[in-house]
Amino acid sequence: MLILRRKKNESLLIGENIRITIIECASDGVRLAIDAPKQISILREELSEAEQSNKMALTPDINSVWALQSLLHHSSPKKNDSPQQ
Repeated sequence: MLILRRKKNESLLIGENIRITIIECASDGVRLAIDAPKQISILREELSEAEQSNKMALTPDINSVWALQSLLHHSSPKKNDSPQQ
């Protein structure tokens, strides 16, 4: 990990086409301006983590799927089992 100290209106370059400029420094955070090509995705880390959590929540555990399939298979009525009247 690289740690840098920058002041207001100072920038740093990543590669040849990404520039990050410090716009404002305050006790509650730092405002950054990021100049990068449109095809480069820029996402706050907490949003990326939330996206990963959502994807994991939407992907069922294979053991859960098998257990549900087994329950449904065993609880479905058989064709010969019709209700008595």
